Amino acid sequence: MSKNPLNDLGSSLGDYLREQRTAAKLSLRQLSELAGVSNPYLSQIERGLKRPSAEILQQLAKGLEVSAESLYVKAGILDAEVTPHSETPDVRGAIAADPALTERQRKTLLDIYESYVEDN
Repeated sequence: MSKNPLNDLGSSLGDYLREQRTAAKLSLRQLSELAGVSNPYLSQIERGLKRPSAEILQQLAKGLEVSAESLYVKAGILDAEVTPHSETPDVRGAIAADPALTERQRKTLLDIYESYVEDN
């Protein structure tokens, strides 16, 4: 039986967006302004009632300061197991895409990583 990605939006994408928004200490209204998305539409996305386009997800990612890829995976646009092949690992992208990290943890890890890169 195939799963309908819309049925999972509330439990995956919507919850993830809400979690990232609260971790960033943003209200629904603040994020809607940062992302250029209407407040009611954002609310519907968080509740799993609307399925946003890749463009809207990218705007939300910018507002939340998370990777767009992590939102694409949560929305079912990208497969979590398929990663683009790159000759050099993208540490910043891996930190930004890790759903297990809070926004504060991401910022701390990126700050630490940047300090090491600057030293070299």
